[in-house]
Amino acid sequence: MSLIVLFIATAAIFLVVDAIMLSTVMRPLFERHIGDWLTEGFRLAPAAAFYLFYVGVLLYFVSWPALRDGSSYASVILPAALFGAAAYGTYEFSNYATLSRWHPSMVAVDWVWGTVLTTGSALGGLWIARLLT
Repeated sequence: MSLIVLFIATAAIFLVVDAIMLSTVMRPLFERHIGDWLTEGFRLAPAAAFYLFYVGVLLYFVSWPALRDGSSYASVILPAALFGAAAYGTYEFSNYATLSRWHPSMVAVDWVWGTVLTTGSALGGLWIARLLT
């Protein structure tokens, strides 16, 4: 039961906070540089696949071991941040290396954002799971 609560809490935090950031900061930033490459809305299936997989892997490597072992919140920060930086960095730096219109500001903002979002979601999900289970 605690794993389900942890997953739902982490995913909810990740999705809600990321949706706000995507609509207010990231979309306008990307529109400035690659606007004609963007879809009108978003494709639900690949977005859902990414979010479910990403949160699942975050739980597997970071949050579930911390919940299971009773680890401190502080012990979650570095592994969650590294996971976020690696995942978002892979996307951003690969695009910057291969796409002529990919702008350094897109790399910097999204890389930092992914690191912060992943860390905050892991901490928040862990806090909620401990509170409710």
